[in-house]
Parts: sequence; C-alpha cells; structure tokens
Amino acid sequence: MADTLEFNEIYQEVKGSMNDGRLRLSRQGVIFKNSKTGKVDNIQASELAEGVWRRVALGHGLKLLTKNGHVYKYDGFRESEFDKLSDFFKAHYCLELAEKDLCVKGWNWGTVRFGGQLLSFDIGEQPVFEIPLSNVSQCTTGKNEVTLEFHQNDDAEVSLMEVRFYVPPTQEDGVDPVEAFAQNVLSKADVIQATGDAICIFRELQCLTPRGRYDIRIYPTFLHLHGKTFDYKIPYTTVLRLFLLPHKDQRQMFFVISLDPPIKQGQTRYHFLILLFSKDEDISLTLNMNEEEVEKRFEGRLTKNMSGSLYEMVSRVMKALVNRKITVPGNFQGHSGAQCITCSYKASSGLLYPLERGFIYVHKPPVHIRFDEISFVNFARGTTTTRSFDFEIETKQGTQYTFSSIEREEYGKLFDFVNAKKLNIKNRGLKEGMKQSYDEYADSDEDQHDAYLERMKEEGKIREENANDSSDGSGEETDESFNPGEEDDDVAEEFDSNASASSSSGDGDSDRDDKKPAKKAKIVKDRKPRKKQPESKKGKDPNAPKRPMSAYMLWLNASREKIKSDHPGISITDLSKKAGELWKAMSKEKKEEWDRKAEDARRDYEKAMKEYSKGDSHRGERSKKKKKKQEKVVKGKGDKKGTTSKSASSKSPAKGMSDSFKSKEFVSSDESSSAESKKEDSEDEGAASPPPSSEDSASGSD
Repeated sequence: MADTLEFNEIYQEVKGSMNDGRLRLSRQGVIFKNSKTGKVDNIQASELAEGVWRRVALGHGLKLLTKNGHVYKYDGFRESEFDKLSDFFKAHYCLELAEKDLCVKGWNWGTVRFGGQLLSFDIGEQPVFEIPLSNVSQCTTGKNEVTLEFHQNDDAEVSLMEVRFYVPPTQEDGVDPVEAFAQNVLSKADVIQATGDAICIFRELQCLTPRGRYDIRIYPTFLHLHGKTFDYKIPYTTVLRLFLLPHKDQRQMFFVISLDPPIKQGQTRYHFLILLFSKDEDISLTLNMNEEEVEKRFEGRLTKNMSGSLYEMVSRVMKALVNRKITVPGNFQGHSGAQCITCSYKASSGLLYPLERGFIYVHKPPVHIRFDEISFVNFARGTTTTRSFDFEIETKQGTQYTFSSIEREEYGKLFDFVNAKKLNIKNRGLKEGMKQSYDEYADSDEDQHDAYLERMKEEGKIREENANDSSDGSGEETDESFNPGEEDDDVAEEFDSNASASSSSGDGDSDRDDKKPAKKAKIVKDRKPRKKQPESKKGKDPNAPKRPMSAYMLWLNASREKIKSDHPGISITDLSKKAGELWKAMSKEKKEEWDRKAEDARRDYEKAMKEYSKGDSHRGERSKKKKKKQEKVVKGKGDKKGTTSKSASSKSPAKGMSDSFKSKEFVSSDESSSAESKKEDSEDEGAASPPPSSEDSASGSD
C-alpha cells in the first residue's frame, strides 16, 4: 500500500464557505492546502479520534474529529474512493472509517447534541444538520427560545445569518434548559467580548489601511483597533500572515497583517492591515500580566518589561500572540540598493517587494501574490516612454496584475530574480531571443557615461569615413543605421539639385538671383557622397571585406569567457561594466600589444579592400561597354528613319546650296516644318536626335 494519498479539487468547509485545495494523507497525518489563501491545515495522526464517510451535495465527504474537539470537513470525493481511504485509515491511523447517512425526512424537531466545537441536530440516530460553533457571532435567549447569529460570508451570494431553536420547558428544578443551551453555545462560539484588561496598548499608531490613527489594544484572543470614527475587532484566528517590510527611504517600516476573512466597514473590505512606523520611534512596554503568567503563556518569547523600537515591539508581540512567522524581504536588491521596486498599480504609486515565496505590493491597494499561484510573468515596454517598462503577472485563475512605470535600470535585477525562482516568462521565447531582448534593454542605458564606449564610437566614425573615401571610386556603399530624418534630407537634396540646374540656365539674371543658387550648389557639393544612395539601396555586398575591430573589442572577445568564469551568473550589463574597469586598469604595455593587433587587422583590411575595389572597377567597365553597345543599336535605328525624312524634304537643290553658307542659328520658314516632323519621328523612336542643319539638307540634295 502506498504511504501517501493525494486528492486534487477537494473542498474544505470553513465558516459556511467551501474553499478548494489539495488534500494529502500520509503516515504522519492529514495536510490540506487552501488554493486561494495558501493556508495549510496540518492534523497529526495521533490527534485523530474519528473518521466519517457520508454522502453530501458535492458527491461524498470526509469528516474528521480530533481528540481536542476540532472538526474538519472535506467534500468532493468520488464514491469509488471509499475503499482506498478506508484501507488507508485502517493501516496507518488504526481507525475505522464509518459510513453515516444524513436524515432527509424533513422533520423540524429532534435532539441537539454538543460534541466539541460542533452542534448536531439529530433525528433518532441520524444527523440532520451540523453547525460549527466557531461560525456563531452572537447568541441571545428569550422565553423558551435561543437565537444564533452567524458571521457574514463574503464569498457566498446568499448567507445564513440566523437560526432559532425552540427549547421546551422541563420539570427539572434549578436548571433552565434555555440558559444551559446558550452556555454550551457561547463556550465554543466565536463571540468577541472585550472583557478584562488588555495585555498592552499602543497609542496613536499610523494606519494606512484602514486609513487613520488608531489605538491598538492587545487582548488574549483578539486585536482591538480603536479610532475616532470606527472600531475593529480582529480575532487572531483570522490572521494569515505577518510581513515586516523596510521602506525605500530606509527611515520607515511597514508592518502588514494579512486577514481572512477581511475586516468590514460598510461595503468596503480590508484584506490587509498596514501600519507605518518610523525607525527613530522607541518605546518602553510593560505587559499587564505577572512574570509567571508571561513565562507560562509565551515561553520566553515575551517578557514583562521590554524596550526598543516601536515597530520591533509591535511585531514581536503580534508574532507571539498569533503564533505565526514574520515574513521579511529575501536577498533581492534593486538598482538603488533597496529591497523593493518603485512602480504603479491601478494609477497609484507604491512599492513592489520580491519575497522568497511571492510578491507583495504596498500600499494602495495592497496585493500579495504567491509563486505557486503564478501562471507566468511578462516583461513589456512602457506605453508612454522608453525609460520604463511594465511587469505583468497572471495567476492560474486568470487574474492579471500589471505593475507599470518601473525604471529600466531595475530590469536586469528583476529578470535575474524571476529567472532564479524558475517562474515562467511569457515573452522569453528561445534562449537567443531572450538574450536579445535582454541586451536591448541593457544597451539602451544612456545615463551612465562609459569612456570606452565613447572611444569605440569615435573609432567607428573614423573607420566609416575611411570606408566612404575608399568606396567613392569603386561604387561600394557602406552600411548606415536607420535615421527617421533621412527621408526629409533626401527631399531637400532633390530640391537643391533642381535649384542648381535652374540657376545654371539663368546666367543673365541679376546679382541678387545669382547669390541664392550659389549657396544651394554648395550644399549639394557637401552631400555629394550621398547622391548615389537611392540607387544602391539593394544591400551590402556579402563578398566585401569586413571592417577591422578596435583594440578594446579584440581584447574583449578574447577575455569574455574568463570574466564569466571569474564572476559566475554575471549579467550582460555588469559584464560590460566589469570589462571597462579591467581595460582601464590595464598597463600601457599590455594595451600596446592589443593596439598592434588592431593595426595589423587594419592593414589587412586595407589590402583586401584594394583588391576588392580593383575587381569591382573591372566589373563596372564591362557593364559600361555593354550599355554603350545597346545605345548604338537604338541610335542606328533612329538614323535610318531620319534619312528618309531628309530625302523627302529636300526638293530644291539650289535653295539648299545657298542656305549652306548661313549660320547655324538661322532657320528658314520651309525648314521649320521639316524640323518639326523630324522631331516627332525622333520622339516616337525614343532616341534623342538633334534637328538637321542646313548643311545636312544640302548634302542630302546632292
């Protein structure tokens, strides 16, 4: 037989609500983990007194009773699982799993039995319904009547608020059955009564939620917040977790109390009680108990007289009374050295604390997200500016939390933290894609001045200028990064060239008109290397030699793996910073060695560039010759058509002989018509031929 049994989608009945979770049975006992709150109920095997199997609304249920009177109910089992559970109880707990069915007769009279913290209304031997007395908020009596009031259940649409029992009078002297019934209920009910003196009182504490200043009175079973307008009584049983979080300014502390069920004020629910303390506030505290009682109840965790910081005293007292651990931030450190990240959630600015087992955001509204309920996280660019990013968290229930306006300097630290906790990252993709997106954030840091980065940029500009000079004759085009303003430059360049062409034809204009085209012609001259850019945007030639690297880049490529091995887990941003520091601290002799290597690489590049340029010029000459041949063929066709028109128009040889001695600017009236017809023919052929002169017409007539 297996040592453990596990069941998913099991529901635990707590104060009238069904909380889903996971149930695990082992040799040591029974463990149930609530999926919503993460709270764990642990029942030791030695404490189990009885196990009952019965049919309920959600299928079949398991009721466990302990020796100290506690009752635990779990629903959602299948009928086929009874044999497996029964054998497990016999083998490991030495208990017989009894089968008991509920009475469904519909009678409203019967017998009330009090067993532990449970009120059972039975008809004969079968139970009709059961009421956990911890659900009772108030018990009042009347004539032969007892009224039970219950805590409101916020998770249910409809809640049972009141039940009345009619108690018939008996003939027994000296015992009132109504009062006896009420005392049995009140002894186990969750009724908060401020009887007796408080253990201690903290005056005028600043509370962020609910907002205001409150006196906190510490009682043995509950916490009493007394303010000017509202009072709250918080049982210690409703406290889930305690958090002690340092503020980013290192001068204040948050003390957060997580509550389930929450405290209520009208329609508002407060799931978290957040107190804000200054680190400079000190207090001397004296407990309202004698030393023997303090030692017996708290077992050394508290003493009668204590002194220290106010936040330390409050957290110490709460830890002892609630008997829960205080959660503090782990080893996460942000860009500024703080253990939190400044961000915004729902249009309110606050602080996000990465913890060892989850995230908590304070303070408006406070949010606590455990790692085990996170489906994935996502890093997204900020919607308004590139100087920040958004951190999105989606839970397994489909709830999405977006923490926006996080400074991009925090990206590396937060990404490494999420990666170390093995959370699913939605936009991670492949490993290469992840590194690429990470580099994009890291390289966009413009605030930090890096001397070696500036030097690399200067060397890159020098290489670009050399490459441009060498490519002017060969037609090689260098790579250029995308510039949004480049299109406007191209438009201006076309306008300038048109302006210079029109100005060259207007030489007879005034001096004022001559000055403006001269300026524009000068601008065109400065931009001469870029005139061929629109024609050569086909892409860079893959056969072209690669540019040489600088001395620093050669050293970085050779030393990158050594730096990674010396600093395991170093991020890309920190690696580049570390490399800059090492290069700066390097001796002059070692740098000269890398400078020589860079100089050799530059010479090899220039040599390869010359050979590449020669081959490119030969290819250019062959293409020019081919183009000239094509132009001759087209021109020959146009000449044939022109000769036919010349012979047709030359009918008077005497006139042609006399016109042959006139200047070229003179055009006779007879020749104008023939010139126009020739012009039309030449335009139809697509070849540009000059208008025939008088000499040509004379030779044609001969």
